[in-house]
Amino acid sequence: MAIHYVCRHCRTPIGSIHRDEITEQQLGFHFLTPEERGDIIAYDPSGDVTVKVSCDYCREAYEANPELHLVTSPLQ
Repeated sequence: MAIHYVCRHCRTPIGSIHRDEITEQQLGFHFLTPEERGDIIAYDPSGDVTVKVSCDYCREAYEANPELHLVTSPLQ
């Protein structure tokens, strides 16, 4: 099983964890509401997990330009 982290805005791969014995509690997923889990985490049929987060570039762009939140895909 692999956990892949990608930017939710620009889809840049951020990193991956390749461990079979890692739990959702170790990753902090248990703190998420069911709605957040559905928005952030995607499960692949092969058993891999994709977690959508914000990369530093996109986070800084949104902080500097809050109006970008009004556009559907501003950073692609």
